[in-house]
Amino acid sequence: MASKKISIVLADVDGTLVDSKKRLTERAKRAIQKLEEAGIKFAVTSGRPPRGMKMIAEETNLSTPIAAFNGGMIVEAKTLKVLSQQTLDAETAQAVIKRIGAFNLDVWVYAGVDWYLRDLKAPHREKEEQTVQFPPKVVENFDEALQQGVAKVVGVSDDYNLVATAEKGIIQEFEHGVHAKCTTTSRDCEPSVSAARSQPYYLDVTHPKANKGFVVEMLSDILKIPPTEFLTIGDMPNDVLMFEKSGSSVAMGQASEEVKKSATYVTAGMDDEGFAKGMEQFVLG
Repeated sequence: MASKKISIVLADVDGTLVDSKKRLTERAKRAIQKLEEAGIKFAVTSGRPPRGMKMIAEETNLSTPIAAFNGGMIVEAKTLKVLSQQTLDAETAQAVIKRIGAFNLDVWVYAGVDWYLRDLKAPHREKEEQTVQFPPKVVENFDEALQQGVAKVVGVSDDYNLVATAEKGIIQEFEHGVHAKCTTTSRDCEPSVSAARSQPYYLDVTHPKANKGFVVEMLSDILKIPPTEFLTIGDMPNDVLMFEKSGSSVAMGQASEEVKKSATYVTAGMDDEGFAKGMEQFVLG
C-alpha cells in the first residue's frame, strides 16, 4: 500500500480502466466502489471525446469532472456540460493536419461534438467507432472542423515505428521548432501543441495545455486536492505526463519499459485485472 496520502485516483481509460475488449470488469467496479467507501475520489481522463466516456461515467456512477481529449475538454460527468476547453487555433490545426498527412498517416479531426475523417476504410476506424459510440463524418477536407475549433487531431497507422517517428517530428516542429510560438530566440519558444501517442497506432495532437499533466493540475484546482495527493494510473507514454505531476503513480503490466520506469508502482496487465489489482495493492491495502 502507498505510504503517501491518497485523496483521489485519476485513471486513464483505454488499456487501463477497461480491458482489451473495452469492458469494465465487475472487479474494477468493486475497486472503484471501495475507493469511494474509503473516502477516496475517482476520476478519469482519456483521449476519447466526452460522448465516448458517457458509458464509463454511468457504469462507475462518476461524480468528478471528466477530462476528455487528454484534458482538452473538461465536462460534468452527469450532463457532459462543458466546464472548460482548449482548442487549437485554425492556423495551427491546419499545419498539424498537413504535417501528419506528410508522414503518410491517416488524419482524424475532432471538433465540437463531431469526428471527421477522409477515408472510412482508415485503419482502426471501426474500433474507434465502437469505442466512442458514434460514427464519423466523412469529408473531403476539414474546413468545417477548422471553423468549429479543433480539439484533437489524430494521426493513425499500423506502422508503429512511423507513428513514433511522426510523434518526434511533430514535437520538434510544433513544440520547439518552426511551428512553435517564438519571440526572439528558440529558447523563448512556447509549444503550439501537445503531441503524444495514446496507443501505438494513434498520435494525439492537442492544445499545448491539453495533456494529462495539466489534467492533474486542473482537477487539483477544481477539486481543491493537492497534486501530491493524486495517484495516477495508465499505460502509454502520454500518461507519463500525469505520473510526473502526481504524488504517486501506477503503470499497467503491458506498458513499455519506459512507462514502467516512470511510475512509482507496476501492476498486472489490462486483461489480468490490472486496474483492480493496482487499487487493491497500492491504494486500499
